[in-house]
Amino acid sequence: MGSTSLLPADLSTCLKNLSPTPLRRCHFSPQKLSFSLQMRTHQHIAAGIAICGASSSSDHSGSFVQDDLHSLLQVLPSDLHDSLLNEVKRDELLEVILDLGWFPEARYLGQDGGECIRNTEVTVEELEHAQQAVGEFGRDNRAGIEGTLHRISAIRSRKGGIVGLTCRVGRAVYGHIDMVYDLLQYGRSILFVGRPGVGKTTVMREIARVLSDEFRKRVAIVDTSNEIGGDGNIPHAAIGRARRMQVPVPSMQHRVMVEAVENHMLEVIVVDEIGTEAEALACRSIAERGIMLIGTAHGQLLENIIQNPILSDLIGGIHTVTLGDTEARFRNCQKTVLERKAPPTFDFLIEMRDRHYWITHQTDKSVDLLLRGKNPQVEVRKRDAKFNVVIEKSKPYDKCI
Repeated sequence: MGSTSLLPADLSTCLKNLSPTPLRRCHFSPQKLSFSLQMRTHQHIAAGIAICGASSSSDHSGSFVQDDLHSLLQVLPSDLHDSLLNEVKRDELLEVILDLGWFPEARYLGQDGGECIRNTEVTVEELEHAQQAVGEFGRDNRAGIEGTLHRISAIRSRKGGIVGLTCRVGRAVYGHIDMVYDLLQYGRSILFVGRPGVGKTTVMREIARVLSDEFRKRVAIVDTSNEIGGDGNIPHAAIGRARRMQVPVPSMQHRVMVEAVENHMLEVIVVDEIGTEAEALACRSIAERGIMLIGTAHGQLLENIIQNPILSDLIGGIHTVTLGDTEARFRNCQKTVLERKAPPTFDFLIEMRDRHYWITHQTDKSVDLLLRGKNPQVEVRKRDAKFNVVIEKSKPYDKCI
């Protein structure tokens, strides 16, 4: 049986007729990649609007945003749909909260608390209508809307009935990659940490697109809740040519990560919300095979990862060491100290303090200095008044706001 016999007839014939050509290594310059990225950004936006009829906008940073908000609003009661559709701040809408017996709320980016959007309470019938519009929820009580990046999370009663919904707006942001574009060219693993809602998943999505489309890497996204690639079997266009592997149960994420490497000859794996010991061990196993990892973890600062016994393996792991008398005197410290026990899984760790204010650590150096009670030097990445990216090198960590 020929090697192309399993392919469709047209592809099999095409591959047989190809004349062999020598492989050629491609070299990309930052200037060419930057221009190519800009062109592809506009192409993706145009394609998204043409195919999905999605609403899009651009912010002052030059980023393009595609949200397809209309699809999410269809889940809501009709009066809320009309109200939010005409809302002046609709581009900043973060999520809509529907809790049984309470007034519905809308939460916006950069705004504390929520705004009441109706003076009548949410009813059982409205929650049932929303559930029917969304469809089946997964074991993690999350669901999506096919062809979009929106996420609906359910709160259930003790008997299993839905008593609350969090309807999160999913946005495909194009052009935000310039905050970290230079680091991608090193081919090193990067871990993002930050508070919920700061944009970690959004950045991961665009990194997957740029690495697959512009850098021509073999990229796969291990998508636990279909939050990166969107709901449905066909992933959202925002991830470009990156492949997406869905996870049937959240507890199986680590298995799918290893399967992705063993079965699909990948160069890059993108994984969101690393939170268990098994996932941390899977990340280390993948990194030791020379695979580039792009991931996020629960925590706001590097210190949170150091102090987390489950996730500390991502930054090399921490163990207790007893020093000799001479070494203790040389270091001017106690004889029992904490030290990093292995090379870090992720070469860089980025604290996303805000959407436009990031702190970049060279993981091994920062961890070693922090464990010794010293102040590491970091890079601060931010946007200036004109929303251009500014990188401040060798800034003391304790001076970062």
